[in-house]
Amino acid sequence: MEPIKKILIADDGKKFYVRNVSEDFHTQFGFIGKGILAKAASGDAVKTNTGKVLFAFEPSFIDSYNRIKRAPQIIPRKDVAAIIAETGIGKDSVVVDAGTGSGALALFLGNIAKKVVTYELRDDFAKVAAENIRFLQMKNILLKNKSVYEGIDEKNVDVVTLDLPEPWRAVDAAAKALKAGGFIVSYSPTTPQVSDFVAAALKNKGLVLVKTIEVIEREWEFNERVVRPLSQQIGHSGFLTFVRKIHK
Repeated sequence: MEPIKKILIADDGKKFYVRNVSEDFHTQFGFIGKGILAKAASGDAVKTNTGKVLFAFEPSFIDSYNRIKRAPQIIPRKDVAAIIAETGIGKDSVVVDAGTGSGALALFLGNIAKKVVTYELRDDFAKVAAENIRFLQMKNILLKNKSVYEGIDEKNVDVVTLDLPEPWRAVDAAAKALKAGGFIVSYSPTTPQVSDFVAAALKNKGLVLVKTIEVIEREWEFNERVVRPLSQQIGHSGFLTFVRKIHK
């Protein structure tokens, strides 16, 4: 999968993703001749052969992220934002991500963290994640095709995220990998998973429970004076449980 080279956007918000700027690019509004996009700077207007004006710009991280391949269901951005906000992940953070799946969380964290090491047991998921890491050209993400239940190689990390069927089985390994003051974040869709994870975390004397939250997103539409919530909303996706390591 080739990286995205240019984004085109119409005045109605329709987006087009260009991977090869040296060939003709075809759209529903006609085509743009080869070579034109290679010379276009961000914000420049380009015309199709039918006269339709589109605006070109360089893709940002989120533009490319929105085009990654998906294998299993990914963690929604609303939940990713909560993970970052509650743990303070930043440019100096080292993160272990367990249960890579398609790599969505690892990619988002890799965009802001110093380093992300992500563990995925399934070969098919790991293959998709590896392709997505290459697609976004993330050099600070290391993918390990192994089970986190068997242990975590890294030590003194800032945050461990768990998106696993049985996150309670990874509590001790995660605790050993963390530095004092670091966080474990477990993402689970059901309450029994949360209960079992919390019970396991509380058995570890070095950990304290911070909280469990659920993030609900409700988008609104504006059409002149008609203002209302969208009929289709992002409701429950999963529960986020945060625990913190307080001593070695």
